[in-house]
Amino acid sequence: MTRKLLPLLAAVALLVMTAALVAQDKTVTLDGYMIDNACASSHSSDKTFGTWVKTHGTSCATMDACEKSGYAVYAKDKVYKFDDAGNASAAEIIKNTKSKKGLHIKVEGTVDGDTIKVTKLTEVTS
Repeated sequence: MTRKLLPLLAAVALLVMTAALVAQDKTVTLDGYMIDNACASSHSSDKTFGTWVKTHGTSCATMDACEKSGYAVYAKDKVYKFDDAGNASAAEIIKNTKSKKGLHIKVEGTVDGDTIKVTKLTEVTS
């Protein structure tokens, strides 16, 4: 009985692990506004955060404390922090943007909790 049950349990375990890996690797595209983590955490409880982030000055994100805190995107009523690759891409976009406030971006990657593992980050220009 045990010899017959063991292969079945191994197959079920493999199936569950495969399903979990597939669920983690779903690429998403988020369209939102970039913000530094320092400002996001200090303003996220504001009732008008969604409106405020659209007018947040891009010069703030270049200030030492804000830059060191890393960056995020506010999309779908949630703040998603960037991984290291995303922070590097964000710094380049901020350095080269002509936008003075409300830095509109598109982010591609995989979401893991409240972090997005960025594979592509681009500025959305009108």
